[in-house]
Amino acid sequence: MSMPPHASPKLYNEDLAPAKVRNWGAFSIFNVWTSDVHSLWGYYLAASLFLLCGSFMNFIIAIGIGSLAIFFLMHMVGVAGVRTGVPFPVLARASFGIWGANFPALVRAVVACFWYGAQTAAASGAIVALLVRNDSLLAFQQSSQMLGHTTLEVICFVVVWALQLLIIQRGMETVRRFQDWAGPAVWVMMLVLAVYLSVKAGGFSFSNDIPMDVLLEKTKDAGVPGTPGSWASLMAVAAIWVTYFSALYLNFCDFSRYAPNERALTVGNIWGLPINLILFSLVAGITTIAAFDVYGEVLLHPDQISAKFDSWFLALLAALTFAVATLGINVVANFVSPAFDFANVFPKHISFKRGGYIAALIALLLYPFAPWEGSAAAFVGMVGNTMGPIFGVMMVDYYLIRRGWLNVDALYQEQGEYRFQNGWHVNALIAAGVGILFSSILPGFTHLLPEWWGVYGWFFGVAIAGSLYFALRASSRVLAPKPA
Repeated sequence: MSMPPHASPKLYNEDLAPAKVRNWGAFSIFNVWTSDVHSLWGYYLAASLFLLCGSFMNFIIAIGIGSLAIFFLMHMVGVAGVRTGVPFPVLARASFGIWGANFPALVRAVVACFWYGAQTAAASGAIVALLVRNDSLLAFQQSSQMLGHTTLEVICFVVVWALQLLIIQRGMETVRRFQDWAGPAVWVMMLVLAVYLSVKAGGFSFSNDIPMDVLLEKTKDAGVPGTPGSWASLMAVAAIWVTYFSALYLNFCDFSRYAPNERALTVGNIWGLPINLILFSLVAGITTIAAFDVYGEVLLHPDQISAKFDSWFLALLAALTFAVATLGINVVANFVSPAFDFANVFPKHISFKRGGYIAALIALLLYPFAPWEGSAAAFVGMVGNTMGPIFGVMMVDYYLIRRGWLNVDALYQEQGEYRFQNGWHVNALIAAGVGILFSSILPGFTHLLPEWWGVYGWFFGVAIAGSLYFALRASSRVLAPKPA
């Protein structure tokens, strides 16, 4: 594919260009989701949400509703990727302007850096849990501190952090090959974990044996209204599950752009999202109950469970699989996006690889502060709510304003139709800013809004920003007709 006509070097490089090779079939799209979902953090969140539901049936209902919503939302941005072939920051130029798109791109990149650190810390934690089975390493773990962590934790974090950089040395095709085997491998290990614990517990159990006082103690800091099993709690669980994927609602087009057609996208998404999400959550719930029955305590982290295994070999297999899983999600969700996002800021100087290295470096610098430690639900809400307004603006622009069609060539032109006000679209920035005010700033830093507001912050952000953007655009009477 040749360079678009009149493309500016300030807006174009080979990595940001429309996809040339479209070989990500339904299986590869499916494995985007196996790589994204089957991680230590994904399991940790699912197990945490299970506690909030009070019973297995409640859990499946709440997760099922959330998973269907995730499929619908993800498919919206996925279709835009298939039709245009462009990555997220380039797609954002249509609504935010050719320079204004750097605002949503950098917001997404910063969030990716936070998640990059969180997932790397989770993977290194699984390795640490294995190593401290050795008495000498356990003594080292207990006696040496560095950067707010134990020295062993720091060493494992840096090693896992560095291994991830090897995967992306050869670009997106390497990412596809890695995820195509990493995702299914984790499924196998999750099933082994569930079966192993269920056998030790005396069989599979779909009844929640965890007492209510334990559930209340474990969920008191989640920031979720209602008691476990209440209607308010179930709605919050569905909302948190949807918010967990808020980052990928923006940049799933970074992957769907490589799909050959919308059918491959649809098939991959159906299997990878509602079906895979519900089954994965089911396994997480069974494992949580079995672990409680076997060990008499609530263990939300898989590495906490594997650390208790009698079999050293099984513990090693679990630790390695969990580490691979986390490498998979970091490459898919937290490396690819900022790689494109940072490249979008300075296309002449920052390539896909350099953008990814910048993201990895920021994640490394965040490690001493570990902002991801604490409640899973609270962390997901904090980093996810900011992106709702951006999603609302982009989807209203693409589907309601532009009716599912973009002039792709103009996305790379300085003087094209997406220049707006000197490269910035004021309407989009105002709408997103107001949305972020209500989705993140007011609930996060003030007491002006009810306590439950933050749980639904992503949804409020989408609705407020999307509605305001549509009103501002309608008032200027610029509704783009779809070409015949």
